[in-house]
Amino acid sequence: MNELTEILESIPVDPLTGAVAVPIYQTSTYVQESPGANKGFDYTRTNNPTRKILEDIIAKLEDGKRGLAFASGLAAIDAVVKLLHAGDEVVAVDDIYGGAFRLFTTVYNRFGITIKFVDTTNAANVEKAISGKTKMIWLESPTNPLLKISDIEAIAAIAKKNNVLLVVDNTFASPILQKPLKLGADIVIHSATKYIGGHTDVLAGLVVTADEGLGEEIKYIQNATGGVLAPFDSWLLIRSIETLKIRVEEHSRNALKIARYLQTKEEIKSLNYPGLESHPNHAIAAKQQKLPGGIISFSFKNDTEESAVSFVTSTKLFKLAESLGGAKSLVCHPASMTHKSIPRETRLKSGVTDSLIRLSVGLEDADDLINDIEQALAKVKQKK
Repeated sequence: MNELTEILESIPVDPLTGAVAVPIYQTSTYVQESPGANKGFDYTRTNNPTRKILEDIIAKLEDGKRGLAFASGLAAIDAVVKLLHAGDEVVAVDDIYGGAFRLFTTVYNRFGITIKFVDTTNAANVEKAISGKTKMIWLESPTNPLLKISDIEAIAAIAKKNNVLLVVDNTFASPILQKPLKLGADIVIHSATKYIGGHTDVLAGLVVTADEGLGEEIKYIQNATGGVLAPFDSWLLIRSIETLKIRVEEHSRNALKIARYLQTKEEIKSLNYPGLESHPNHAIAAKQQKLPGGIISFSFKNDTEESAVSFVTSTKLFKLAESLGGAKSLVCHPASMTHKSIPRETRLKSGVTDSLIRLSVGLEDADDLINDIEQALAKVKQKK
């Protein structure tokens, strides 16, 4: 039986009504038989039946021990960072999501937590950066927006040798394409707003731990700080996970076709897609991902923001918006949108140039999407 099918089949049918869909327990509190005696639920911030089913599903899907659902991807990141103490250090991927960069450099630096950004596509860079203060390695693979790939298994070995936690943001791949815990990671994070949600209609974050004890620590933080996912949003994610496999596979097929088309366009300078053999980390991606995913990024040879803005405002099927991973195709200019909180010098050093464009390839017909890109490229040429 397919893994996702088996996991979904294990969800119990509602014993009261026989409802096929998981019920939404839209309640803040629960009647107790006597003080402290209840049916496993006392207050929805602490636990909720709908959220618990989601948390159990994502734990199984990531081959982990404990799943936890949060109100956003950043709330999930925040809970994991709270495992650290003042004086601790994080070694992180240099091409990091702008929101995570902002959290690390403008919020947690106030509490004495420092961060080193390194090019994690070379595992040796990670080992070299580790110091006596390092307590956590932070990876995104693939990264946002340059689609860099890190060898999770190799870096996991380095983390274990140095008694350091390895956290992997698995948002771009999803658990359908990649399982970081099986490769040795300790914690997996998802912005479930993206592929797991898949319909651009919910904000959510998920955390899965390889170890039950670590899961209990994050559960304590989740309850203590309160950034939990609401019952209705939990239900939306359960609904979406039922179609996750077929959606992600189709996203990937469409993206590969579009990436191969973009390879033929001479006005494009750099094209980032791990499914292409020209990608510098193609071999690692092929080893640890089932498919290369649905995100593409590229920049123009003239490397001007003007060309990028002209393109992103000329597409029709690709809607200009932040976020990614939904059924509808989106286009984004990271320098002025998702990564605008990163200082320009730092952004350029990591490779996020002024002309970089990110495509989130949706579920529309691939040929229609290619035609949309073609007409937008033509308009860019006309404005030169």
